[in-house]
Amino acid sequence: RWFTHFYAVSVLWNGFLLIRLVQAEFLGASLPLWIQSLHSAFGRDLQNQNTDSEHFSALLVLLLLWLHSFRRLAECLCTSVFSRGIIHILQYCFGLGYYFAVGSTVLCQVPADVRNGKELSVQICWYHIVGIVMYLWASLHQHRCLVILANLRKSKSGEVVNLNHSIPFGDWFERVSCPHYFAELLIYVSMAVTFGFHNATWWCVVMYVLFNQALAAALCHEFYQEKFPSYPKHRKAFIPFV
Repeated sequence: RWFTHFYAVSVLWNGFLLIRLVQAEFLGASLPLWIQSLHSAFGRDLQNQNTDSEHFSALLVLLLLWLHSFRRLAECLCTSVFSRGIIHILQYCFGLGYYFAVGSTVLCQVPADVRNGKELSVQICWYHIVGIVMYLWASLHQHRCLVILANLRKSKSGEVVNLNHSIPFGDWFERVSCPHYFAELLIYVSMAVTFGFHNATWWCVVMYVLFNQALAAALCHEFYQEKFPSYPKHRKAFIPFV
């Protein structure tokens, strides 16, 4: 349930960054000096040759990231039924820092001066469409899987009746133990596609999500197998058929 704090921070912080980027791209406003200093620290002030499509890609990815955080916050508040598990203080602090850093990472993909006062010429490319479609598809399945998990602890009337773990069935649960983790990976891959495939920085973010979610899924898969002797043996931990 403490993950709720992560998404609340992400909605506020990345929403702020999104507003500032929109103002810079379409209204000719300047980014705050501290953001320009951050760009300078990573050498982005020297890379002013970005095309309009690359600028638009960064704007789209930041929007998708904000929408993802907003949906996950809404699910934490209105859908999920959490157990009494606890979180380590280091994991909690790292999680807060991660959502600060990931939005800043997107913003650093455009130069500090952004457009030099010129408005953005929107250029929609094929990979923008593919990335958004993939994002919507993965988000839909992640939501379905989270609803399935929540319903295991609710009565037919929607009242919470227990906090015990049960075997989930339906949707991608028929293939893997943690399809919501797999969907999380696909969501970040969809953002890499929206960037046009070639953004090496974002692929590093995708690799982090891959290893992070794979570890969590492996531990969860082992828990299911140990707790339930009748647990479906054909299910994989994280990625279908792998």
